[in-house]
Amino acid sequence: MNSLIIAFPKIEDAKRIRDVLARYGFYVDAIGTTAAQALEEMNNRDSGILICGYKLPDMFFTELHEYLPDGFEMLLIASDRILSSYEDSGVIALSQPLSVNDFVSTVQMMNRQIKSTGKIKDKKKVRSKEEQRVIDEAKGFLMERNHLTESEAHRYLQKRSMENGTNLRETAEMVITLMNF
Repeated sequence: MNSLIIAFPKIEDAKRIRDVLARYGFYVDAIGTTAAQALEEMNNRDSGILICGYKLPDMFFTELHEYLPDGFEMLLIASDRILSSYEDSGVIALSQPLSVNDFVSTVQMMNRQIKSTGKIKDKKKVRSKEEQRVIDEAKGFLMERNHLTESEAHRYLQKRSMENGTNLRETAEMVITLMNF
């Protein structure tokens, strides 16, 4: 099992997240309230996941992400307002209020990816124009019919993609097919 490290400005928040993970069979290696503590813990381990908030007392998540040791990935937990400002950060993120099922599924998925590849694959995959067109069309349907913003529609597609084990284009094609039905 990969290491799990939690860092939030309020220790109570870190403990709550640790307790949720423990209920689902995860072992949390360390919790802390600063980026320095998290980095120290990660540097003593081979690989794992850092679960953190967007702003720690000594650094923002963007800077902390740059300092992550090889073999570690970040799971950011923040409000929709914060996440919409940092959509292109390359960090896997979940919005608050947190769904326990989404949270646990995301940690499981990240764990599997780290185990199978040694590290999560680069999320900045370049899409073909056709793939992007299909994804944009599906987002357009979701925005129009479900009154979602573009970022909400994109997150919806990402979530369904992860749940179904399909890539984003396949998920977008399913949405288009269902909307045209």
